[in-house]
Amino acid sequence: MYPLPSKPQRRAKPLERFIANAFVGRGGIRAGWRLAIFLAIVVGLIAGLSFIARTVFHVNPPTGPMEPLSLLHNEGVAFLIILFAGWVMSKIEHRRIADYGLPMRRAFQGQFWLGILFGFAAITVLLGSMRLAGVFRFGTIGLRGSELLEYGALWGLAFLLVGVFEEFLFRGYALFTLTTGMTFWPSAILSSVLFGLIHLGNSGESQIGALEAGGTGLLFCLLLRRTGDLWMPIGFHAGWNWGQTYFYGVPDSGLAAKGHLFNPIFSGPTWLTGGSVGPEGSLLSIAVLVVLWSIFALWLREKKYPNRETTCAGQS
Repeated sequence: MYPLPSKPQRRAKPLERFIANAFVGRGGIRAGWRLAIFLAIVVGLIAGLSFIARTVFHVNPPTGPMEPLSLLHNEGVAFLIILFAGWVMSKIEHRRIADYGLPMRRAFQGQFWLGILFGFAAITVLLGSMRLAGVFRFGTIGLRGSELLEYGALWGLAFLLVGVFEEFLFRGYALFTLTTGMTFWPSAILSSVLFGLIHLGNSGESQIGALEAGGTGLLFCLLLRRTGDLWMPIGFHAGWNWGQTYFYGVPDSGLAAKGHLFNPIFSGPTWLTGGSVGPEGSLLSIAVLVVLWSIFALWLREKKYPNRETTCAGQS
């Protein structure tokens, strides 16, 4: 018997090949499209929930000073949304949430608390420098008794959620996915620029404040690169914001808050005080950022993130 002639395979047309190559690379869906899917899930869920809140429950965005309970609710919902989107993408990509920089087994361990310490110390050094320059005074204590503990705890939880949400959004899935397409540091610079630009949407923010925010984002990228995950940046983020907003009571990126320990006093040129932005809008904050960069770059030498195996699996 003679073997039956094999059926000739159909060759893909040029347009079909072009479309396939535009969407799919050697490791599967290309990085840009994966990021687009992730953002579509996030934006779609936020828009849908916002619509339901406004039309069904008649809940409007809060106005006036920041309040811890409102921030807790908003940041908690936002984090659950991006965590869900990250989980969906992990199933599509056959990865784990830990691959995106958020290993739950390392949550609230040593690196996190070290980040808390550095964040609080950094804002203290900044305000101390402004005090020595004669443009800032810590003022009087504005809280007593149970209010002191209550607001301290609520702001601590609120800024923990802010840290987890913003770090996973900007330096979690998005940064990991960009890295698979264009390597780590170009991706880190791009995400940090976006992080700084978004801060310009805050009322009272300035260009110096946005520059400081972008530089801090890049510092957090360095911490991620050298520690292996997001827990030290999350701790730093939370410690800085808690110290700035609750403990010292200064504006945070142009936003005032309700329930702070001290009632500070600023007096002097805007380039030193930060004006309506708060200390993040002061040129002294840029100097503190440079010092922090130097400390962490010299102290943390080993490159631990991203894991080469996980990025190569999705390289495109």
